[in-house]
Amino acid sequence: MIPCQRDLFDLPREVAYLNCAYMSPLLRRAVEAGQAALALKARPWRIRPPDFFSGPDAARAAFARVMGCDAAGVALVPAASYGIATAAANVAVRAGDRILVVADQFPSNVHPWRRRAAEAGAEVHAVDAPNGDLTAALLAAIDARTAVVACPHCRWTDGALIDLIRVAEAARDVGAALVLDVTQSAGALPLDVARVDPDFLVAAAYKWLLGPYTTGFLYVAERRRDGRPLEEHWMGREGAEDFSRLVEYRDAYRSGAARFDMGEAPNFALLPAAVAALEQLAAWGVPAIAETLAARTRGIAARAEPLGLVASDPRLRAGHFLGLRLPEGAPPDLVGRLAAENVHVSVRGRWLRVTPHLYNDDEDTDRLIAALDRTL
Repeated sequence: MIPCQRDLFDLPREVAYLNCAYMSPLLRRAVEAGQAALALKARPWRIRPPDFFSGPDAARAAFARVMGCDAAGVALVPAASYGIATAAANVAVRAGDRILVVADQFPSNVHPWRRRAAEAGAEVHAVDAPNGDLTAALLAAIDARTAVVACPHCRWTDGALIDLIRVAEAARDVGAALVLDVTQSAGALPLDVARVDPDFLVAAAYKWLLGPYTTGFLYVAERRRDGRPLEEHWMGREGAEDFSRLVEYRDAYRSGAARFDMGEAPNFALLPAAVAALEQLAAWGVPAIAETLAARTRGIAARAEPLGLVASDPRLRAGHFLGLRLPEGAPPDLVGRLAAENVHVSVRGRWLRVTPHLYNDDEDTDRLIAALDRTL
């Protein structure tokens, strides 16, 4: 169990911020790294050609340490939607195929598949699980027609958990591609990337990876690394390190997943902040983070139940992520009323979403429960 790390963040004592699934606060060390990076850009003569590559490579390595994957398979992207669009452009979908998504899945992992299906004459099928067991629902839906399984590790509305090892095995059995959006779990929930072996895995960094907005990572399986990138930028080509020879246009791409990087991947203003956050996550360790947050959400769920807020089955939800079903008659402006008391959570659909991190403590829990008791 990791003790409260509030001092590492700029969180006033009067603020109970239990909304990491919306957007995490930045670590103080990440802010310092970002400020130093902006100061460097103010004097661009200090930025050397090798810096265009060393920064992204440091970010690949830092993400790989947190996720337990190989750094050569990591590309830098500005958003989850960019990574999903890359995946959609590189998987085979034919007329009559089905692309499986999860009901109430985040739009960025739905809209690209709708377009891909329309282009190919395929179908997007949203898999629902009224009993909360998304794993069983997905396993039942995967069949010979399935070309792609596009899903999260846990659903963004309520934290419903998917057993990715079982889903991956079922997808492989029918030859379907597995595309994961782990934005709501990366950094807070252990994932055996080697065993799951997704074709593509994307994570925006501004939530559980504690990074800045407009930073993210795309992991590409080795079998997919000769695919087609969304952009044909100069840094994706062999020999790009030699600025004096860039007009000797080369068709060959750099090795690994670097070809899938977004343009201007060095991102001198934000990337150092993302790396600082990843280094801190690696120091804590994702399993320890997950265990600590699971204990926190269990405690909140137990105290919320007498107020009429019932969590889903703990065996079917991610430990770091608490969705509390809103009772009939809950105020439509519940989030605003709580925010007025400096208690910050989200409502997604029928769920009150409470998502703490290591900066939260018992006082935050007490303030949340007291505010809910007054408001409901």
